[in-house]
Amino acid sequence: MLAALVAGLLAWPVPAVVATVAVGAIALAGARRVVAALAFAAVLGGALAGQARVRALERTALGPQLGRFAILDGFALEHPRAAAGFRTGPRSALVRIAGGPGGGERVVVRGSWPRVALGGEVHVEGALVALRDREDWLRRRGAHGRVLATEIRVTGRRRGGVAGELDRMREGAERAVSTGLDPPRAALARGMVLGEDEALDEDTREAFRVSGLAHMLAASGQNVMLLVALALPVLAALGLGLRGRLAGALALIAMYVPLAGAGPSIQRAGVMGAAGLLAVLASRPASRWYALLLAAAVTLLADPRASADPGWQLSFAAVVAILLLAAPLAERLRGHRVPAPLAEAGALTAAATLGTAPLLAFHFERVSLVSLPANLLAVAAVAPVMWLGMLAVAGGTVLPGLAALPNALAAYPLAYLGWLAHAAARVPHAAVPARLGSPAALAAAYAILAAAVAALLWRHRLARLLAGPARSGTAEAAVDAGARTSGSWLGNPRRLAALACLGAAVVLGGAWLAGHRMPAPPDPRDVVVSFLDIGQGDATLVQYGGATLLVDTGPPGSKLLSRLREAGARRIDLLVLTHAQADHDGGAADVLSRLPVGRILDGGEQRTPLQARAVAVAAQRHVPRVTPDAGQTIALGPLTLSVLWPRREPAADHPGIDPNDRAIVAHVRAGSFDLLLPADAESNVTAPLDLPPVEALKVAHHGSEDPGTPDLLARLHPRIAVIEVGRGNTYGHPRPSILAALRTVPAVYRTDRDGTVRLTVHAGRMTVRTAR
Repeated sequence: MLAALVAGLLAWPVPAVVATVAVGAIALAGARRVVAALAFAAVLGGALAGQARVRALERTALGPQLGRFAILDGFALEHPRAAAGFRTGPRSALVRIAGGPGGGERVVVRGSWPRVALGGEVHVEGALVALRDREDWLRRRGAHGRVLATEIRVTGRRRGGVAGELDRMREGAERAVSTGLDPPRAALARGMVLGEDEALDEDTREAFRVSGLAHMLAASGQNVMLLVALALPVLAALGLGLRGRLAGALALIAMYVPLAGAGPSIQRAGVMGAAGLLAVLASRPASRWYALLLAAAVTLLADPRASADPGWQLSFAAVVAILLLAAPLAERLRGHRVPAPLAEAGALTAAATLGTAPLLAFHFERVSLVSLPANLLAVAAVAPVMWLGMLAVAGGTVLPGLAALPNALAAYPLAYLGWLAHAAARVPHAAVPARLGSPAALAAAYAILAAAVAALLWRHRLARLLAGPARSGTAEAAVDAGARTSGSWLGNPRRLAALACLGAAVVLGGAWLAGHRMPAPPDPRDVVVSFLDIGQGDATLVQYGGATLLVDTGPPGSKLLSRLREAGARRIDLLVLTHAQADHDGGAADVLSRLPVGRILDGGEQRTPLQARAVAVAAQRHVPRVTPDAGQTIALGPLTLSVLWPRREPAADHPGIDPNDRAIVAHVRAGSFDLLLPADAESNVTAPLDLPPVEALKVAHHGSEDPGTPDLLARLHPRIAVIEVGRGNTYGHPRPSILAALRTVPAVYRTDRDGTVRLTVHAGRMTVRTAR
C-alpha cells in the first residue's frame, strides 16, 4: 500500500493513461482482489493528493505585484551566495516576507548583499519579477518570485519563535564547527557536517564535483548514520537503557535534520533513520525497503515536486543501488580474499557510484572517472571529520572553547580530504562528458546498467539453472527445474503480465516526458550562438552564463518558438528588434506572449502593424522597452551587447529613410568571443563604424548585393560567417558576389541549406553543428 501511495505521488503530473497502466500492473501482480483494489485506491489517492498539494504550494498573493517595483521587509533564510560558476557579482538568498501582501511567502532576493545573520530582517527595494521557467528549483524551495534589488539593508531585528531559536542554533553550530580552523578548512567542515557549502571557494567546489566527492558537501544518510553511531554509546555511557538510548537518538535526528538545512537527502536519511529506531523501540523487525518507501512518501507529501529535484533523485538512487548491490558485491569481493572492511567500503562505494552515474549524466552531462578510487581513499577520513565536527557542535553550543580541541584534531583529515579532491580533479580526463538528452535515454541507461550488473552477479547461478535438466538427463531433474522456473518471474504468467504492464508504463511515461520536457539550457560556462532556421528572415540566439539574448524574431508564422525550445531557451533576458520589417520583427508578439522577456531593445522607428502589436503585448506584460543609441552597452551577466548604430537623431523619424539603414548594428561579447550582428545594415552603414575583429559574423541582409563586403571582411577577419536566409526565396539571396567574397572566411554556413547553425565555444575552442 505504501508503494502504491508513492507511485501515485510520483505520477501526479503524468497523464491518466500512464497511471492506469501502472495500476493494471499492480492489479495483475496482486494475489487478492482486495489488495488490488486497495492499491488502485492508493495510487489514485496519491495522485490526487499530489495535485492538491502542488496547487496549495503554488498559490500566491504576489501575482498582482509581479513586474512592479516592490518595497518589503523579510527574514533571510540562508546565507547569500553567488550564482554557480561565478566568483563575484550579485548574490542571491531566500527571504521570507514579514508582512503585508504576500506575508509569509518566500522570494529570492538578488543584489549586493550586506553581511546578515540567519533569520535577520532585511529591508529590500527593487523590481519583483516572476520566476523563469528554468528556475523550477527555486519553486521547489518555496519561492514565488524574484526581487532584483537596488537596495538591501539590514534592520537589526530577527525573527522569533521556534524558527528564531533554530536560526540561533544553526549560527552557533556554524561558529562551533569553524572555531580554530583556517578559512578553507572551516568552510569544508561546515559543508561536511552541516551541509553548508556557501563559504567554499569555487575552485574547491569544482574539485569536489570533478572528483566525485561532492556528495560529502551535502548532509545525507552518511551524516545521520554516523550521528546515531556516535550517540548510542555516549547515551549508554550516561546510564540510559535501550529505550532511553533510542529515544535520545530519535531526538538528535529530529534536531539535526533542520540544523543541516533540511534538504532532500537529509530529509530522506532522517526519516529512514527514525523508522529504523522506531522499529527497534516497537520490537518490530526493521525493513530498509519499508523505511525507504516511508521516506519517499513523507518527502513527497511535503512537496510532490521534490521528485524533480536532482538531489532527491540522487539520494534515493544511491540508497536503492546500495540495498540491491552492496551485499552481493561485498560477498564477491570477500570471495576474492579482499579484507572484510575494504570489501564493505568498496561495495558501498561501487553500488552508489553505479546507481547515480546515469542521473549525473542526465542532469550534469558529465561523469567522474576517478569517483570510485577517490571515494575509497576518502573513506577513512570521513567518519573522524563527522564525529569530531558533531562533538565540536555539541560542546561549542554549551561553551565555545570546548569546540577548539575536536576541531584541532579534525584539521588533519579535513586537510587530507581537501588535498585529495584537488589531486583527483587534476588527473587527466578525471571527468568526461556524458549526456543523456531525454528521460527515455535515462530509462534506457538504467535498463542497460541493470542488465549488465545482473549478468555479472548472477551469471553462474543462471547458467546452472539453464543447464540443470540437460546435465542430469533424468525426468526428476527436469521436473525439479520446471518447478523452480514456475516459481520464478519467468514461469509465472500473472507476474509476467504485471512485468509487461510495468514496462509499458515506463515506456509510456518516458515517451510522454521526452515529448513534453523542455530541453535543458546549455552549460552556462559555454558560449552558444544559434543562427535559427526560420525561413527568409533573421533570428539569432546567444546563450552564456545563464543569460539569453535573442536578436530579431524572423517572419510571422515561422517555427521560431519551436527553434527556441530546441535550444533550451525558457526565457529571453533581452529581446532586440533591430528594425521594423516583417522578416525581423514578425514573430515578436508570439515570443512576448509565450515566453518571459526581461526587456526589449526596440529599433523600430517606423511603426508597422506587426510592430504595433508587439509593443501592445509588451505593455500588457509590463516588459520595459529601451531605445537604442550608438555607444550604449547592455550587460546580461557576463554577456554584453554594444550598440554600434544607429545614433539617436530626430531626423530618423522621417518616413522616407530606409529602415535597413537605421537597423541596429550590435557587437556581442561573451568572454573572449566576439560576434557582429549587422541585421540588414550593409557596408554603407558599417564602413564608417569602429568595428573590432570578431570570431563570427552574421552576414548582413541575408546575403544581398553589397560591394563593400570584401573590405568589411578584411577588417573583421571572422573565422565563421553565417547567412540567415530562406530556402527558395524569390530575392536570389545569397547573391553570387557575396558567396565569392566569403571564400576568404574559413567556414561559411547558410540556414537554407544547413538548417539551424549552432556555434559552441567550450574552453576556448569553437565547434559548429548544423541541423542538416
